[in-house]
Amino acid sequence: MKTKMKFLILLPFFALLMLTSCQDEVTEITSPTETEALVAESNLTALVSATSKRDGSIDNIIDKASCLSIELPVTVVVNNLEIIVDSEEDFDTIEAIFDEFEDDDDYLEIIFPITIITADHEEIVIQNADQLEDFVEDCRGENEIDDDIECIDFKYPISFSIYDANFQVIDVVSIENDRQLHRFIKRVINAEVFASLNFPVTMVLFDGTEIVVNNNMELERTIEEAKDACDEDDDNDYGDDDFTKERLDNLLMSCPWVVREFERNAVSLADNYFEYVMIFKEENVVKVRKRNGDILTGTWTTRVSDRGALIKLEFESLVDFTLEWFVYDLESGRIKLYQEGGNRIILKKNCDITFDVTKERVLNYLQECLWRVTRLKVDGMDNEKDYIGTPLKFFENNVVKIRINGEFIQGTYDVLAHNNGFILQINLEGRPNLQLEWLITFLEPGLIKLESLGNPDNKLILERHCPDADDDLKYIDAILITNDWEVTRYYIAEGEQERDDEFYMYTLNFYESGRVKVTDPNNETFGGSWLSYRKSGLNLGLYFGDNAPFNAFNHRWKIAEITESRIELKDWSSDGSIERILVLEKKV
Repeated sequence: MKTKMKFLILLPFFALLMLTSCQDEVTEITSPTETEALVAESNLTALVSATSKRDGSIDNIIDKASCLSIELPVTVVVNNLEIIVDSEEDFDTIEAIFDEFEDDDDYLEIIFPITIITADHEEIVIQNADQLEDFVEDCRGENEIDDDIECIDFKYPISFSIYDANFQVIDVVSIENDRQLHRFIKRVINAEVFASLNFPVTMVLFDGTEIVVNNNMELERTIEEAKDACDEDDDNDYGDDDFTKERLDNLLMSCPWVVREFERNAVSLADNYFEYVMIFKEENVVKVRKRNGDILTGTWTTRVSDRGALIKLEFESLVDFTLEWFVYDLESGRIKLYQEGGNRIILKKNCDITFDVTKERVLNYLQECLWRVTRLKVDGMDNEKDYIGTPLKFFENNVVKIRINGEFIQGTYDVLAHNNGFILQINLEGRPNLQLEWLITFLEPGLIKLESLGNPDNKLILERHCPDADDDLKYIDAILITNDWEVTRYYIAEGEQERDDEFYMYTLNFYESGRVKVTDPNNETFGGSWLSYRKSGLNLGLYFGDNAPFNAFNHRWKIAEITESRIELKDWSSDGSIERILVLEKKV
């Protein structure tokens, strides 16, 4: 006859959280009733044990075994490159090396000895590859059903009450993690303890949703409903996200996709297709918008094979796209496609892009806020420096103004239909480089890219500037406008030049209009333009034209530090080193 020692009372796991954390609630511990008791071999006991098992699939790119994991750090050799793996982020590094070339043979060698951790949280030292293989063979294969439950977890800490044979509380045990829980449940299964889980307990689903359960019945139902609710990713293709056909289709149709890289037959065609926009629609319709606005229509289908997911594209005119592509990497907001023979496409998700551009939509974008000229290349010359601190403002009734030295110069603009796209015409006196017919090649709420009609080498990029919606910019502007300023340091890294003396006794005044006035030691003045804005941090654009010595400051400076009495600006090179430092201080 079975004794009462075979019984387990599982009461919700999260009560001890209150005993050891900052929560104010105190868990009430009561003696269990006969109906709450569960035998060690019950379904609930098995579910709790399976939920506490260690998932070993995260490092399958190294050990190819979902029932065990390798304790980090571990040293591996990947395609002749030695890597010390000391965090999960290094799995991405291995994947990147594997994905660098599609046609090569990838291999990974583990440097022994290593320590493995089993699903039961046991740590075992492994001396060589043969010994590791023995453990790997004991695991189930890729994507086969295994014992561990990965789609739901306990939120720790939790606590158990331990009882004597008369169901009197004799101890309370705190559980902080899966390892402790698994070992405790093993004691229960072996009839070493009577125990009850102190409710309420919080369970965490795979998507982060938290569920509070209050008794054994709720706990069992919650785990049962969640255990198969997610893809456990128990395969050896790290980073593939294991998309089913349905999930892949939904991802493709979720937003427009922008072409970032393109190779066909090992030849780069990025210049041809860069920033082409693709949109996947229902009924297997795919549309591609070229940079000139032309829209081409084709078909798309997906399927999942033993080798992974595939996307088949078919166009009458886009022969380079027409192929069945393997999905070899799915990252956040990015899809990489390849096919043997040196064919590759990288697509970037962009939900802000407006695929079906209309004149009304273009006008609405233009009339929002100000626009900074961040790129202007005409006839091989870069002219954007002439527009530092001089934003454009588009109004209704085809009026456009540019702010120069604090004053608006008025001109006209128009948006005209062209084939399947639109042209922006700008007419501003004294600004011939802007007075071209600009074909809109890329449009989203904060960014407009254009190229000259008939000469795609002429390019214009406008970025939206809305200072009234940015508290940091309002703070910077208020400080600049309030005080008189002087240059206290101008440092050039090349040659370690300190050129402060050139600006001695000059005074700078910043005005709300965007004008900056410079007063020289003889009380003579000249003007310039300034603009604070946000792009990869906070910036200050300064433009003094040809007025020496301040024309050396014509630049878009990074704001490194700002107080009510001091502003430090830096000019960074492309490799991340400091090229120049400019310091302005409040003049007293």
